Amino acid sequence: MRIPCSRAGLPLIGVLAVGLFAGGCSSVSEVTKERVARSESSLQQAQQAVGRSEAGAVELQRAKDNLEQAKAALSKKEGEKAERYAQLAQLDADLAMAKSQSAAARKAADELQASIQTLRQEAARGQVNEQ
Repeated sequence: MRIPCSRAGLPLIGVLAVGLFAGGCSSVSEVTKERVARSESSLQQAQQAVGRSEAGAVELQRAKDNLEQAKAALSKKEGEKAERYAQLAQLDADLAMAKSQSAAARKAADELQASIQTLRQEAARGQVNEQ
């Protein structure tokens, strides 16, 4: 069974679709603006976490670059592009923070291991002297 299709309405649908697409591109959603703001906040937190450490420095710089791209796209009202760069900035900031925290934890673990080793050596010397 065939369903009749009217082609008379097709140009009107095309015009409406183009109008909706053009209208959607001319402004940036509040969600995108909020994502850019959250990415900026994440970047600031990552900067504090990384500090002068080398761990996470490359990712932190990449987050800064992506945030600048997001802001530029936002000012040009390129919502999709701003959203994508803001997401990348957020992910890079999170990665920079994770690398920095991992390096700090590794350093603390190494210091703890050295302390334990020293205690073992002192304990072994004490046992030898008692005999």
